[in-house]
Amino acid sequence: METTWMAKGNCADRDPKIFFPSDGIGVARAKSICSTCPVQAACLEHALTHRIDHGVWGGCSERQRRKIRKQRKVDAMLAGSALSN
Repeated sequence: METTWMAKGNCADRDPKIFFPSDGIGVARAKSICSTCPVQAACLEHALTHRIDHGVWGGCSERQRRKIRKQRKVDAMLAGSALSN
């Protein structure tokens, strides 16, 4: 698993607890840190690929990542049915 990008993240020098908030205010705080992160896309992809269900990763909450995974499944099914036609 390639994770060298993690050292370049805005979160690298922050308390990890910030990214595992228990309320909406905490989620907003974590997302604001992620919003200017140079490795935001890699972080989000890592969380999606490894099905990380907790915390804010790549600027997305758990709920947002579930929606993205669900949409990717739909897109893959549609692409598969388009290929078989």
